This record gives sequence, C-alpha cells and structure tokens, in this order.
Amino acid sequence: MSSRRALPGACLVLASSWLAGCAGTAFDGHVFKNADLSFRLARIPAEWRPIESDEALLAFRDDQAPASIVLNGRCGKDGDDVPLASLTHHLFLQFSDRAIENEEKISLDGREALHTELTAKLDGVEKRFTVFVLKKNGCVYDFVHIAPPGAAAESRERFVGFVQGFSTISP
Repeated sequence: MSSRRALPGACLVLASSWLAGCAGTAFDGHVFKNADLSFRLARIPAEWRPIESDEALLAFRDDQAPASIVLNGRCGKDGDDVPLASLTHHLFLQFSDRAIENEEKISLDGREALHTELTAKLDGVEKRFTVFVLKKNGCVYDFVHIAPPGAAAESRERFVGFVQGFSTISP
C-alpha cells in the first residue's frame, strides 16, 4: 500500500483547502519553512512515521493506534477576524453526526488556542478527533489527530505532547 493511500479520507477532507506542495518548502525533522511560515517541533514521537500528503504541511501515521496526524497552516486568511471555534467547526463541515465531547481554551506558543475533542462521521464511518487550532502572527495552524473511536489513549497523549512542543519562528 502506498503511503499516500495510508492517509485516511478524513485527513484529505480536513486538509483539502490548504495545499503545501510549494517550491521552497523544507523540513529537517524539527524545523519547517516555506514561503509563508516557519515553525519548530520539539519532538516527533518515535511511533509515528511520516506519510506523503500534498494536502498537508506535515502528515504522520501511528500504526500502533491506529491514527493519522495532520499539521496544517496558512497565513493571510482568517488569521485575525475569525474566532477559534469557527475555524475549528469549519474543519468538520462535510462530516455528519458531529458530537463535541470537550472544548477548552488553552495556551499554546504564548497564544490562546482551542483544544477540541469530538466524534464525527464521514461517509458513515465514525472517527474520533483531537484538534488544536492556533492563530498567531496572521497565520492559522491546525493540528488534527484522527483515530477510530476505540483507539488507544496513548496515541492521543503522544499527540498532545507533540502539539505542546510547537513554536513559531519569527521571520
């Protein structure tokens, strides 16, 4: 199976409008840079393997969980005037049977972010989502963990640690 096919359809829908396949994109395993943004990741869990995705800045698969992880960002749109809750809910417009389990504001990289736990269905298939949305310096960042409803909690815990290690890099 190709790594592109390993990325569930849910990831593709979530990331479909945020293409990152631009020239000048670089990621060394800790620092990501493209023409619009740059950020640092403290650590990528050893259980995750990178997967190819033209629709995400970074995408990983945790085969043990099983879960998929998507990190996306864009600048110059929605960064200043759209509330975090609206940005989060927009990610799930094409999903049915959305049920928010928890939604809380947290601090991430020195800014307010929204952490949301929910279940939703895409084409009748239920998934559990852990989502973080951050607005900083005119950019919006989304971190999404996608897994079956009964997936191991350890995978979500690794994801939360991954997100907490995120920091933007000033130009």
